[in-house]
Amino acid sequence: MEPSSPQDEGLRKKQPKKPVPEILPRPPRALFCLTLENPLRKACISIVEWKPFETIILLTIFANCVALAVYLPMPEDDNNSLNLGLEKLEYFFLIVFSIEAAMKIIAYGFLFHQDAYLRSGWNVLDFTIVFLGVFTVILEQVNVIQSHTAPMSSKGAGLDVKALRAFRVLRPLRLVSGVPSLQVVLNSIFKAMLPLFHIALLVLFMVIIYAIIGLELFKGKMHKTCYFIGTDIVATVENEEPSPCARTGSGRRCTINGSECRGGWPGPNHGITHFDNFGFSMLTVYQCITMEGWTDVLYWVGLGPRLQNHLPSSTGLQGSGEGGLASPHRRPVSDLRDHSSLLLLPGESIQDVCPFLVPRYVPQHPMGKSP
Repeated sequence: MEPSSPQDEGLRKKQPKKPVPEILPRPPRALFCLTLENPLRKACISIVEWKPFETIILLTIFANCVALAVYLPMPEDDNNSLNLGLEKLEYFFLIVFSIEAAMKIIAYGFLFHQDAYLRSGWNVLDFTIVFLGVFTVILEQVNVIQSHTAPMSSKGAGLDVKALRAFRVLRPLRLVSGVPSLQVVLNSIFKAMLPLFHIALLVLFMVIIYAIIGLELFKGKMHKTCYFIGTDIVATVENEEPSPCARTGSGRRCTINGSECRGGWPGPNHGITHFDNFGFSMLTVYQCITMEGWTDVLYWVGLGPRLQNHLPSSTGLQGSGEGGLASPHRRPVSDLRDHSSLLLLPGESIQDVCPFLVPRYVPQHPMGKSP
């Protein structure tokens, strides 16, 4: 065997050493009585820090999530064979999680040490879920004992544990405490909440500004609609909802025969959409921000008909009836000749409304190129 050269020995010395995993300092005593030399505590530390133990707990949590998804609640405390089997399986999950929490408490201490079990927020979540599960089982057993000792007339007088059973939905969150990468993601989301809150305040400030503007400009403009003369019957076209109207100025006119624009109407969307007070004004502005029905609000406040100023006066489309320019069902298009705006109904072409508007002809170059 050839002796190693000095160069090989130098390379070996330069190779970085593998990092030794840092062992967290353990408290000298756990639960005020268990020292580091205690065999029970030694066994708990070795089991808790054993890698397959963490994998087993994660698989148990995943199986518990599947059981919660398969469980089918039934009315009046009815059950089937599947639900009864899953309820028995819940005891197994609860025992496993309780043993895990107990071993971690024995290994790391409960609360009064620097690295104790409850000093971690994720462990607090785990302990809360386990405690609620144990408390629910205790109440269920109390109800069973009371049902055997109480007379038949007092059936159903026991403690109701349905609300506590609802906390089972928190058990899938234990996956977060078992997967460090998920903890990093959630911690990043929590840290980003404050900047997002500042952005939300800015949006709220803008909504308040526009709500005040709407309150000043459009107060009381959405409580008039078309009624048949002499009656309280709203005059609308078939399959159409009533909408605000205006007697003078810009706004929708009542074009149905025998109808008039009159007040006393609650308003669009059962009286929710209006600018009469600050609260509903903010709600209406928020509706417009979401782009849901903002064009309807545009015509309801009487701004839609003002778009007719973009049309040439010779077009004769200055009316504001149901089929006129003020109809909220028309869509805007641009004329290629003079770039004026026009509103078309669905399925309607520009030649149907204005046959005199001819698209501008662009002469072609003899070689096939535009001049």
